[in-house]
Amino acid sequence: MKPDPRFAGLPREFWANVRLISQEVGYKVRGRQQVKAPSSSEIRQALEKIGLQTDHLLDASGTPTRLGDALLSYFAHRAKTLHDYAEPLLMTAEQAKALYRRLRAQLKPKCPIPLNKQSGTKKAPAFFTAIINMLIEANIKQWPCDYDPRTLTTVTRDGRPMRTLARRIDGAFPSAINPVAIWEIKEYYYTTTFGSRVADGVYETLLDGMELEELKTTEGIDIKHYLMIDARYTWWECGLSYLCRIVDMLHMGCVDEVLFGREVETRLPELVREWARAARRMTRDQR
Repeated sequence: MKPDPRFAGLPREFWANVRLISQEVGYKVRGRQQVKAPSSSEIRQALEKIGLQTDHLLDASGTPTRLGDALLSYFAHRAKTLHDYAEPLLMTAEQAKALYRRLRAQLKPKCPIPLNKQSGTKKAPAFFTAIINMLIEANIKQWPCDYDPRTLTTVTRDGRPMRTLARRIDGAFPSAINPVAIWEIKEYYYTTTFGSRVADGVYETLLDGMELEELKTTEGIDIKHYLMIDARYTWWECGLSYLCRIVDMLHMGCVDEVLFGREVETRLPELVREWARAARRMTRDQR
């Protein structure tokens, strides 16, 4: 999923309203597994209830202002995108296992196949991470890739550190030093609730994105940043509000794309080939 151009590059004021109204009105329709797109009257009631003004969004007759109209359009877009696009792509553990086995037989990978953190009968390959690793390996040609950086991502200039991100990421191409692209993987097939560990994963990606945004704004260095998530039960049944937050993050520019579940099979090869072209250009420029 890429950001809709209508909602990319909007001022922080817009996102302040998105977050606050979402909190007050709710992210989902009560009693239904449906993303909520609040109406004008619900927005007015929510803000007035906490003692805030609404005239920046609605005039005295209830007609949306320019900002209010953009806000209503965004809420409708977020709900429709999650229902029509993201939800059908999310996989169960069995579906992910089937895709993993098919790709492993087809691609015969040499890349790392990590195990999940489960025990007993649930101990198995980390299906989604393994799928991602295999697809990257099959499309990077001669380039190296760090599938599991155990170091902080660092950007250098003239052989000296210029920026070092606050936390370790899940993958970097071609390496965690001066990467073209980095990514986070959030697969939670065996969780039974949407716990704090899953929620923290969303905010960690937000932190990475804010640091990368500063790097791009200040130094003109654009490192591509991706979030790849899967597990239908965890994200759709338990974490619908966090899917909304992820779509918000995407449009705020904190990630370049979000890949949902089986989407990686078709989209990731395209992205990896783009990374390889960018790495070739970078190598030529350094000569």
